[in-house]
Amino acid sequence: MSTHVYYVPSINIMGKGCLQEIGPYIQELNLKKALVVTDKFLMKSGIAGKLLAVLDEAGIEYAIYDEVKPNPTCKNVHDGVDYLKAQNCDSLISIGGGSPQDTAKAIGILATNGGHIKEYEGVHKSKHKSLPIVAVNTTAGTSAEVTINYVITDEERKVKMVMVDKNSIATISVNDPELMVDKPAALTAATGMDALTHAIEALVTPGAYPVTDATALAAVEIIFANLARTVKNGHDIEAREQMVYAIFLGGLAFNNAGLGYVHAMAHQLGGVYDLPHGVCNAMLLPYVEEQNAKYVPEKFRAIAKAIGLNVESQTDKECADFVIESIKALSKEVGIPSKLSELGVDEVDLDLLAENSMKDACAPGNPFIPTKEEVIALFKKIL
Repeated sequence: MSTHVYYVPSINIMGKGCLQEIGPYIQELNLKKALVVTDKFLMKSGIAGKLLAVLDEAGIEYAIYDEVKPNPTCKNVHDGVDYLKAQNCDSLISIGGGSPQDTAKAIGILATNGGHIKEYEGVHKSKHKSLPIVAVNTTAGTSAEVTINYVITDEERKVKMVMVDKNSIATISVNDPELMVDKPAALTAATGMDALTHAIEALVTPGAYPVTDATALAAVEIIFANLARTVKNGHDIEAREQMVYAIFLGGLAFNNAGLGYVHAMAHQLGGVYDLPHGVCNAMLLPYVEEQNAKYVPEKFRAIAKAIGLNVESQTDKECADFVIESIKALSKEVGIPSKLSELGVDEVDLDLLAENSMKDACAPGNPFIPTKEEVIALFKKIL
């Protein structure tokens, strides 16, 4: 009999307008002072200000660290730790997409465990729980607000380090679609396809089990029904709210089942070229799954059904083909680029990208383990 451990934040607050309700939940934690972790854009746009107004009204003391980069670096993390200590903060409140969330997790781990962030690359490397984190999400989505994963770029090696650490999970996650309505269409598309990648990789990984399958399939169904709507009209609050549920469900799925080679390869593109993570995932997803379908074709039947295919008269291969073509069509509809060369990726780097992909923490979760030559061939398909 196999045993599964299911990780999820203690409190998860979601739905339209829920940001206004979080004050009492934070007060119950009895914290003295929080470090708000965010970026310059969210400060200037006023989105972070909405959170600060709630904290002010609740009488919650805080300091602000807004130096987070789109692909957060070791320097980002250690500067944040230094500032947290200088301000005598005992907790973190992150607001943003995956970048502020991951930075806050890294700061929280170092605050309680010490050392350099590079020491925590890999699986469950810390000994002590992070400082308490309230993770306020503004994109749909990386799901970083609910997962035990975080990713930090080692600027010296130009590698995205993946940390899978149960001690880094947030205490409270917050998903308010009203924080997402002004997001640009391109960002909405990229983060939405990131969420789809989470769900599909969680379904085909050997680590999947019935609980993760159920949440991942629900996420797939919701994303195909709502992502294009949110890209076309960011103020469609009903579609935005549905995407909030999808990222939460998909996040719980991969948080507990794992990911695979789409993420392993996308991390390298982000590390070397500083490219948007969701865009890289979207471009790689159909081609990696095309190969995965040769090894676990039966896994694609349920995915095809969630997308809308009547699977009763279809073979496993026909279901897989439908899934792959549906992913490509959705990517095209929401404006994802089709070629890496358009984004500045050079063929001369493919050997390095492939080698680092094979070392990535997500790689073992794939249904099959490709050779270096096979990874290079996958990159070439979208070059």
